[in-house]
Parts: sequence; structure tokens; C-alpha cells
Amino acid sequence: MKQTKTLRVRVKDNHSAQLRRMARSVNLVWNYVNELSERSIRERDVFLSAFDLQKYVQGVNQELGLHSHTPVQVCKEYATRRKQFKRRRLAWRKSYGARRSLGWVPINTGMAQWKNGGVYHNGTVFKVWDSWGLADYKFRSSSFSEDARGLWYFNVVVEFEARPSEGAASVGIDLGCKDAATVSDGTKETGRWYRGIETDLATAQRARKKKRVAAIHAKAANRRKDAMHKLSRKLVDANAAIFVGNVSSKAMSQTRNAKSALDAGWGMLKTMLSYKCDHAGIVFEEVNEAFTTQRCSCCGVIPDSSPKGMGALGIREWECGSCGAVHDRDVNAARNILALGHERLAGGMPVL
Repeated sequence: MKQTKTLRVRVKDNHSAQLRRMARSVNLVWNYVNELSERSIRERDVFLSAFDLQKYVQGVNQELGLHSHTPVQVCKEYATRRKQFKRRRLAWRKSYGARRSLGWVPINTGMAQWKNGGVYHNGTVFKVWDSWGLADYKFRSSSFSEDARGLWYFNVVVEFEARPSEGAASVGIDLGCKDAATVSDGTKETGRWYRGIETDLATAQRARKKKRVAAIHAKAANRRKDAMHKLSRKLVDANAAIFVGNVSSKAMSQTRNAKSALDAGWGMLKTMLSYKCDHAGIVFEEVNEAFTTQRCSCCGVIPDSSPKGMGALGIREWECGSCGAVHDRDVNAARNILALGHERLAGGMPVL
């Protein structure tokens, strides 16, 4: 079965200056349609659609050094984001200064292709570190994007043949702060990628080394993403059903545990599991994790000896006062999440 996914490869640094010029031109188009749209709403009470906006940017690509389809893609993206955020006017894209917008160059389907060992677009072959074997794929929509370190990447949507998972087991996953993810089979992803570099980060910040600070932040983010990709792929390949607790990073970010919750990358792991399970044709569900830490996974009772409340977060192991089973706090919660997932499957999905 054909599926789509987005591949990301690094563009070689000798193309950075050209891509920055193209990004400044994209910002000019964005700001123009932003002002045009806001003026139309203010003066005529008319929301211009992407099709309407495209009429005003025809031919500007020749003066701005862009592909003819790029201004069209900017209009489409603008109209989409204006509707998404329900705003009369969106933020300006800044090309200069300390708070400039990160570079972005959208590309329409078919306007970028693999040629002469690189990505051919707008008359230029952009050399990349091809870690995905892009020559084997047919490009759909794509873009160039810049990160906080000034490095450029080529992002492209491609089709691929989805491989069904051969796993037959099922697992539950408990998301936490001390361990980012604990699986019901006892596997743990310790996490704490940001916590491990705080000392180096503080040193660089005191020395006002902005490039070093950005590099340290990127290092933590890359380590987190790599670990989550490996864990999610391992789980998808080995199982037919995956259940995870419905803990929210957004809600936890309002508490004193915000730094640890955001460092754990719960949202990233859920997103990866969601699309990878969809590609592999296996079940992925979020279940209500209330009382999963307190309930004994052996007898199903909530004994007085189980850890309760914020004050008991330091209790990592406990013994059930009802059946005598000894539990690892997080593994017990993951097993209860797995049991809840099985109950949901047995009950079926409600009819809408």
C-alpha cells in the first residue's frame, strides 16, 4: 500500500548564501500578501483566498530570483495559516536583525527533482548529504528550511510502499519525567537530554557565545529525536498494538516539572508512534492513565501502600499490601495502561 512520508537531508554549506537570498525574497512576498490581505479585510471586509492573492504576485519571481511557483506556494501557505490561527493579519517575516525569521523557501510538486547527484531547483543543483537515497523516490511538494544554527535542509514529501508489521505482541507505555518512556516489558528510555548538558550550556551563555549556545541546544534536540525514532521503530516492528497514557506536555508545562516534562519529548514520541503505526497497519491508542501508578497490575486493587500524590514521586518501588507483589512504579503503570488498552479493544469503538 502506498504511503507518504517526509524526508529531510542537509544541504551543503556553499549554497547557504543563495538560499538566504531566496528566503529574503520569500519574506518579501509573504509580507506583501500579509499587508494586502489585512487591508482588504479592513477596507472591504473581504478575506482574500489563496487564489485571489496569487493574482497579485504573478511575474514577481523574475525580479526576486525565485521559481515561478514559489510565490504561489507562499500565498497558499499564508491563506492556510490565516485560517488556522483565525487572525486578520499574521506576523511579519523579518529578514534582518537579531530576531530575524528562519529561512524558508517552499517548492511546488514537481518543481524540484534529483539531477546530477543533487536537488535541481530554479536552475541550480543543490548538493546535499543524501542519507536517504533520494534518487529512488519521486518528489512531491518540498521546501528548503533553515535551523537556528544557520544550517539549511531540503525537506521533501515522497511516496513509499508501506511494510506491514510482523509483530504479534502488544505493549503499554508510561510516560514520565525521570524516565521519558517506560514500556510494559520493562524497557526504559531514560531521556534527560537537556539536563545532561545544562552545565555546558550555562558556561556558553555566560561567555555570550551565541553560536555555541545554539549548537548545544541542537545537540540535545538531535539526541532526543534520534532516541525517540529508535524507540518508536523498535516498538512498531515488534508489536501489533501499542497503548500510551494520555499525559499532556502542555498541561505539565504549567507546573514546576515543566523543564523535565518538555525535555522528555512525550509529544514527539506520540507523533512518531501515530504515523509509524498507521504506516505499519497496527493499533495505536491513547488511554486514560488515571490511577495506573496506584493500582496493582497483578490483583487490580489500589492498596494503601501504593504511592499517591506529588509527595510520593520519590517512591520508585512499592509492595502491594493486598497480594504482596513488588512493583517498579513505572513498569506497573505501563502494565495497567496495557490492560486498559485491551479493555478498549474488547469493547469496540462507539458508533457515531
